[in-house]
Amino acid sequence: MRIAVVHDYADMFRTTPAFASLVGHEVVVSVEASRDPAGLVAAVRGCEALVLTQQRVALTREVIAQLPDLKFIAQTGRNTDHLDVAACTEHGIVVSVGRRSSAGPHSTTAELAWALILASLRHLPFEVERLRAGHWQSTVGTRLYGRTLGVYAFGHIGAAVARVGRAFGMDVVCWGREGSLARAAAEGFAVAADREAFFAGADVLTLHLPLKADTRGIVTAADLALMKPDALLVNTSRAPLIAEGVLVEALRQGRPGFAAVDVYEDEPVLGAAHPLLGLGNVLCTPHLGYAEQGSLASLYTTAVEQLLAYAAGAPCDVVNPNM
Repeated sequence: MRIAVVHDYADMFRTTPAFASLVGHEVVVSVEASRDPAGLVAAVRGCEALVLTQQRVALTREVIAQLPDLKFIAQTGRNTDHLDVAACTEHGIVVSVGRRSSAGPHSTTAELAWALILASLRHLPFEVERLRAGHWQSTVGTRLYGRTLGVYAFGHIGAAVARVGRAFGMDVVCWGREGSLARAAAEGFAVAADREAFFAGADVLTLHLPLKADTRGIVTAADLALMKPDALLVNTSRAPLIAEGVLVEALRQGRPGFAAVDVYEDEPVLGAAHPLLGLGNVLCTPHLGYAEQGSLASLYTTAVEQLLAYAAGAPCDVVNPNM
């Protein structure tokens, strides 16, 4: 079986222990960060199986129609919004998705959220580059102790972020749906009186909602306008949670005063072609939330298991209806 692995930016697939299990199969890995559908078709053409890393690439009906040899997709992750499953089914392509993680409460995305918070409040990227250029300290950071951390959605990741905020001595205040707030209250975290108080009161506000039809654009211009001029907004979840264009304009207006962002509407962002990258009050990273050795090794191990199951005629974790 000829297998294509696309958008494996750090060339991790071939370093995982599970890779050895694919002996006898031909594996072609593409590390290119490209948004060109033609490039994707070229990388996958002639392959029977495809490994998609999380949601890094969209597989549309038009792309699928150009891949007549493709019969199986292993999607590392459970989200299939970027994948036309109906078109796959019509073309006889079996789609297997990732399994629910058994990782502990402190996920890699929660860790990155804290890395962004600390780096932003202590001006670490700026000071590191200044020191390399021969200069000494020139900024003053802001401590976490005693400040208010707003956590929007107390799920797996949001809960981990909240617990670390408590350990830093922050006043943690949560917002979200009824179930989310009930979980937060059960752990002894404060719940905001209302949405307006949540956005207005946070010194650091971090988003941890899944992107669904009813959460797209859930953070509005009016929400951001309530934030303090020295507040930091952190988004390690999904960019479209914030209404389109709203964050850039809010940062230009100074409410909130700062942002730390790991996710973008269209990824990968190439050639610095995103307005946030032109703002001096934003720390931007290239969707690193799950880009960690153990996490990717686990994702790719599952993908290898799915590839072998398909090769044996017994595909698992299939999402196509009636396949």
